[in-house]
Amino acid sequence: MDINKMFKLPTLPSGTGLKRKMSDLPTADVLKRFKPEEPSLSSSNDGKSAIVEDEDDLITTEESPQGDYDDGDDEGRFFGGGLNDEQNQILDIFDKAGDEDEETAMTAPALRRLLAKFDRTVAKNAEQRGKFPEDPAKFIDSESDLDSILKQFLPLTQNPALYYPELVKTGTVGLLASLLSHENTDIAIDVVQVVQELTDEDVGAEDENLSDMEDEDRASATRIALAQFIDELLLHSIFELLVSNLNRLDESEDTDRQGVFQILGIFENLLAFMPPLADQIGSTTTLLQWLLERMARKPFDSNAQYASEILSILLQGSQSNALKVANDHGVDTLLTLLSQYRNADPKDGEEEEFMENTFDSLCALLNLPECKAMFLEAEGAELMIIMMKEKVLSRNRSIKVLDYAMRTEQGAPNCERFVEMLGLKSLFSTFMGKGDKKKKGRHLATTFEDNEHMLGILVSLFTNLSSDSPPRIRLIAKFVEVDYEKVDRLLELRGAAVAKLKTTDHRIVAQRKVMVDNQEEINDEQEDEWYLSRLDAGLSALQAADYILAWICMEDDGVKAHAERLLKRTGESLNGVANVLKEMAERIEIDDEASQDDPDVQQRIVLDSLVRFLEESP
Repeated sequence: MDINKMFKLPTLPSGTGLKRKMSDLPTADVLKRFKPEEPSLSSSNDGKSAIVEDEDDLITTEESPQGDYDDGDDEGRFFGGGLNDEQNQILDIFDKAGDEDEETAMTAPALRRLLAKFDRTVAKNAEQRGKFPEDPAKFIDSESDLDSILKQFLPLTQNPALYYPELVKTGTVGLLASLLSHENTDIAIDVVQVVQELTDEDVGAEDENLSDMEDEDRASATRIALAQFIDELLLHSIFELLVSNLNRLDESEDTDRQGVFQILGIFENLLAFMPPLADQIGSTTTLLQWLLERMARKPFDSNAQYASEILSILLQGSQSNALKVANDHGVDTLLTLLSQYRNADPKDGEEEEFMENTFDSLCALLNLPECKAMFLEAEGAELMIIMMKEKVLSRNRSIKVLDYAMRTEQGAPNCERFVEMLGLKSLFSTFMGKGDKKKKGRHLATTFEDNEHMLGILVSLFTNLSSDSPPRIRLIAKFVEVDYEKVDRLLELRGAAVAKLKTTDHRIVAQRKVMVDNQEEINDEQEDEWYLSRLDAGLSALQAADYILAWICMEDDGVKAHAERLLKRTGESLNGVANVLKEMAERIEIDDEASQDDPDVQQRIVLDSLVRFLEESP
């Protein structure tokens, strides 16, 4: 079993999506659409009163020396609301708009009428564009109608279970997809906005008064309807059409730039709903290449950040995507992007997310054996060492990258290069916690996850550096110097992992007892689930610490004696270390036909040797 299987490879964080922001104020078109009709007024001869005739009664308003004001509430507690005529008219417009919304709530028949009208509007626009391609004045009205009717699709998110099947059944989804190729990019952007809203993760979640059962049933119906809608989009080549628009939109224009942002939002929505779509996107479109190019474009902006997030999602969800990006000079490109942070921090939170996503994308590539050689050739180890020295925000992320680059047998050349470029000095400086407080408020201090990555690097060094080689001797010497201070730190990290693991172990013991008392079968699947939860809860760090401790004890008698003294103070011994490694060895599955050169066989031999040494120690 290789190092990836033996030591938990921490999951790459998923980036969070950015949502499109709607305008806070109504547009002129909205106000115009809801403009109320002028009431009929009847003025008296003396000019002192005006009578407004309502459906139910007559209301008389006397002239006031203070001017025209609202009459206050129904109980007459106020003589006026302090609003002038213009403000009163705006409130009337919104009141009327609210009333109309309540009265014209979308029903299935109303939706069918809307879809039929949409079909006619699209056909009319296409006909006029075909007849008068050189005279925009001939089709500008139909284009305006098309823009207007597309915006009427946005409220359909309120009840996907009712509305979405109609969109599929009537062929409207295909019609929407076809409009993504419309000659007018504003129409294509309108469609993008509609599709982004209709595929948002929050569709159908407006009603907060449902019971738990109703909410569960509605969520299930919404998910089914959304799946049907997305399937129909896929049948009409939605990915290819979206990427085509990415290539034709001009981001120097505000509308187009927002359109690009919304297209990326659609990719995020679809990948969140169906993660396996990552493979299809990578194989059928040029999106991966576009994302890399967009990330490299200057100056930095929100779309570059969003592109980095989508790339990270696509690479984490698909090895084929990672290989495709790697073969397109992806490792070089990502290292170049990260080099700007070798001695400087991101300017704001958005750029910090960009940097994080870029690091995550590089780690996803380094999971592939082929990329470790590319990383070496591109001098990736040297760049990461510089980041560690500079004590900038990229420091801890660079440690994570090195952990990925040095794992497995294919990472051995990176291990040798790391030691050759004096990486041990920078690594152990961070390992000992030096310099963490030099930049207050910039989150420079190491976390438990950061410590796991540092332990992972040391595990790879002890695994991959040849016995008695100069790099390995230098590694052992680091644990001996300064009165074994690094051994002290290693045991400190080991203690933190043990303490973190205890809570999960107690929970598993309780669950096991309940299952035994209930005479429930504890199968291999359940045991594996418990083991994985223990790995996440600190067992991974404990295994790494004990693997390193066993090696340095076997390599140096002084280290062994010092470690035994420290363990004895807490009532422990090297036998406890041996038990941890024994459990690791038992977890390695070896094929009956595996040869002695198989990595799993080699790792099992190493662990058995370490366990034997620890158990035989006096």
